[in-house]
Amino acid sequence: MEVNSALASRFYQNVQGALRPEEGVRAASGPGETALNAARSFVETLRQGEQVAEAGMVGRADPQSVVTALASAEIALQSAVSIRDKVVESYQEILRMPV
Repeated sequence: MEVNSALASRFYQNVQGALRPEEGVRAASGPGETALNAARSFVETLRQGEQVAEAGMVGRADPQSVVTALASAEIALQSAVSIRDKVVESYQEILRMPV
């Protein structure tokens, strides 16, 4: 599967819209809240990495901070992919269960 920049940008915008808290809605507690907090943390890490990388390109950030921010974003992405793989694997296992 090839991922181009337009697709990645569209996905990023969709995630941003989904993670904005609703006005007047109280957050539920439990696993759903934990997953939502993890997703918000993931998006924030990617956003910080993106901002530092942009600042580095125009000379406003030192190379060490750019490398550190990009490494953090890479670790966050690897973690998200790993979690996604586990969720898909679990779903497939459920589908294989006899009824």
